[in-house]
Amino acid sequence: MPELPDVAAYISALEPRIVGQPLEHVRLANVFLLRTADPPVASVEGRVVREIRRVGKRIAIGVDGGLWLVLHLMIAGRLHWRPAGAKLAGRNQLAAFDFPNGSLVLTEAGTKRRASLHIVRGEDALHAVDPGGIDVFACDLDAFRHALTVENRTLKRALTDPRIVSGIGNAYSDEILHAARLSPVALTRSLAPNDWERLFGATRSTLQTWIDRLREETKGKFPERVTAFRDDMAVHGRFGQPCPQCGEPVQRIRFADNETNYCARCQTGGRLLADRSLSRLLKADWPRTLEELDELKRR
Repeated sequence: MPELPDVAAYISALEPRIVGQPLEHVRLANVFLLRTADPPVASVEGRVVREIRRVGKRIAIGVDGGLWLVLHLMIAGRLHWRPAGAKLAGRNQLAAFDFPNGSLVLTEAGTKRRASLHIVRGEDALHAVDPGGIDVFACDLDAFRHALTVENRTLKRALTDPRIVSGIGNAYSDEILHAARLSPVALTRSLAPNDWERLFGATRSTLQTWIDRLREETKGKFPERVTAFRDDMAVHGRFGQPCPQCGEPVQRIRFADNETNYCARCQTGGRLLADRSLSRLLKADWPRTLEELDELKRR
C-alpha cells in the first residue's frame, strides 16, 4: 500500500502537472471504484484544479467550487501519467482523469477491487474521510506519546492504525522500529522516556529520509515504481538477509496478509518473536533466541 512517502511523491509529481489545469473528463472503466453518488462525477468536469492534499494515505484533488476528488489506492492501486486521452485497456485500468496536457490513469493489480474514489463537497466532507491520525510532522513528542498510549497496543499496531498515526503502514513501520531499536510487539504503555524520544525521532527521520529519496529518484518524472519493497530498506521485505547494523539475519512474523520484519539482535535483545503459525506447529521446539536458532540449523 502506498504510504506517506509514496503519496508525497505522487503529490509532488502531480502539482506541476495539474494544478491550474481544467479537469476535462473523468472516465470510469469500473463503476465500483466510485463510492459516492452526490455530487455526481459530471459536477467536477470542466473545473480547474486549485489544490492537492494528502489525507492520511489518500490523495485529495480540489477543484473550483469546493469539490474534492479523493483517491484511496489501498494495497494494489497505482497512478500513472499518460498522454492526453490515453485509452483504458485491460481489467487493471480503472479510471482516467483527463487534462489538456495529459491523463492521470488509475490502475489496480490483482482481482480484488479495493481502490476507491470519493467525490465530496466542502472542507467538512473532506475532513469526514480522514481517519484522524496525527501528523508526525505537525505534532510534538508529548502529543505523539499521548496518541499512541490512549490504548495499550503493540508498537506495530499503533503505528499502522490510521486513527492513531497518519500515513504509516506495514513497510515504513518496520523501518521506523528498526531505526528506533524497538520491538514491534512492545506495548506502548511500557516504553521508557528515552524509548519515546528514539521512536519519535526515528518516525520523523525515517519518513523524511524516504520522502526526500523518492523525490530525488523521480526528479521531475512521474513516479512509476511505487512499491513497498525496496532494496535499500533496512528490514522490510528482507527476511533472511543481513541486518545492515549488526549482520544478523532479518526475522519475520506472519499474520494473515501481512508480515512484520525485524532484527532480533538490534530490536529484541536477541529474542525471537513467536510466529503465530510456526511457533504453534513447533511448540516446545520453537527457538527462543538467535543462539537456539543457530543450533537448530546445525542439527
